[in-house]
Amino acid sequence: MNKEKIRLILKYARGILFFFGLPALVFIVAGTFRWWQAWVYIGISYAASITSRALITRIHPDLVQERVNYSEKNDAKKWDKFLMPIVALISPAAYFITSGFDKRFGWSSPVSVWLYSSALIFTLIFYAFSTWALVTNRFFSAVVRIQTDRGHTVVDTGPYRYIRHPGYLAGIMVALFFPFMMGSWWSFIPVGIMVVGVIVRTALEDKMLKKELPGYLEYTQKTRYRLLPGIW
Repeated sequence: MNKEKIRLILKYARGILFFFGLPALVFIVAGTFRWWQAWVYIGISYAASITSRALITRIHPDLVQERVNYSEKNDAKKWDKFLMPIVALISPAAYFITSGFDKRFGWSSPVSVWLYSSALIFTLIFYAFSTWALVTNRFFSAVVRIQTDRGHTVVDTGPYRYIRHPGYLAGIMVALFFPFMMGSWWSFIPVGIMVVGVIVRTALEDKMLKKELPGYLEYTQKTRYRLLPGIW
């Protein structure tokens, strides 16, 4: 087996391990599989992930390769090589595991039915919003870089008409509803770290795009806000 095949096997094994291993770890940490809130949340997350990936495979097949091969992009910004793992890998793992320990030891008081129901509805809405951003933007890479190899241009349609980084907004909102969905107030701590990381990443990426992506500065004059209309 040559090195290229080994590299591909390791790459896909890493993705599969995170996709299936993290939810399994949550139940192991919790010490039980009888946790319906976790089953609901994981089911929604899987459905949203599979649906969005199926759509971009059909609409933007080149984007699939871009996202799969993100670790090989040598032109990714140096600061994002630090931030991306924190917001996309480490923080999600931390709040899943925290919620598992919370379930095991009963640290948090129960979440009311109305609060859980509201969180469920908004989680579905923002997963749909994230999918909308993903299928609209064929340059929706997993890392921050100018994709000159893919003809990178400004995207100003779909949700990008209203805010410049709708994918980040969706990620923040889904994370903020996670503690309500899982019944874990303590998971707000790692969720908060993730949110701060995304806000910092948004600011740095926006600054980079203004300097390096033709037409982006003009786009910011039309679509004024990064994440929250009327605020920032």
